[in-house]
Amino acid sequence: MQAADPAIGTFQARFERRWGHLTHPRVRALAWLLDSPDLLDPASPHWGGRIASLDPVTPAVTAWLGALQDDPSPLDAALGPRFYSRLGLYAEKLLAFYFEQHGVLQAHGLQVQVNRNDTVGEFDFLLRDGADSEALLHWEFATKFYLLEGAPDAGVFNHLIGPNLADTLGLKMRKILDKQLALSRHPAAQSLLAQPVRAAQALVKGWLFYAAGATPGMEGISQEHGHGFWCTPTELPQQRYIVLPRLQWLAPFKGREVEVLDVDALRAQLFGLVQAVMVATVDHVDGWEVERTRGFVVPDTWTEQAAARRLAGMLPA
Repeated sequence: MQAADPAIGTFQARFERRWGHLTHPRVRALAWLLDSPDLLDPASPHWGGRIASLDPVTPAVTAWLGALQDDPSPLDAALGPRFYSRLGLYAEKLLAFYFEQHGVLQAHGLQVQVNRNDTVGEFDFLLRDGADSEALLHWEFATKFYLLEGAPDAGVFNHLIGPNLADTLGLKMRKILDKQLALSRHPAAQSLLAQPVRAAQALVKGWLFYAAGATPGMEGISQEHGHGFWCTPTELPQQRYIVLPRLQWLAPFKGREVEVLDVDALRAQLFGLVQAVMVATVDHVDGWEVERTRGFVVPDTWTEQAAARRLAGMLPA
């Protein structure tokens, strides 16, 4: 079973070696956003040069994250007291805090409207371009989690399906590349832009999940991408598990006072499962539960539903 494959824990182990001192959940999630592998390969011809990539984490940024661990109040103040029900918005706010703190954020979440009742789109990020002080960068940002259904073929991006069958990587990227990255060319955007947009790109972070067996290499996907397993409840191997709440899906988990379940208790908790649930296998290390692998547990009918919806083109654009 792939869940027990130690190779899958390589990213988690590397993350813990580098960032194990970061235990505040928001600071740890921000470190993951800054230091995790890209989901997509920026050099692949599939994307036509329109995939962004963050610069490598410098010693100065490492020290800055360490200072936030010691005093997270600036980050907590930036995110505010609200509960984030949308993981994408939470990740976007974390990244906006980083860009703002490092002096490159021109605008975040800037809406483009033809009139008060007609919004054509929204810029995720407008960033000051260090290489060209007279221009801006437009970045659309996505944090995505997809399960590979079926054997990858020429249409592999449509085989990468959201756990709750809400979208595919193919549909998501088509929307970003064809629509969202064209926003700066819309006439209604011109009056909002203090400077011209030099380039429009997508920054895509996330994890991919695979059924039992070897992880396939896929053109357009970063070779270093974070990945895990997916299976039904009966296919779960004997491990120590925690159920990961949605806001804990970004960085590998590290925490205390969390319910740890053996496989029988987890299966009992997931009895009658109707939607995919993210779980992590954990090791107890120095008083902490530390993620070793992660994966989605899906309903018994997930494979058939995913294949049928993909073939029928029923996944929403």
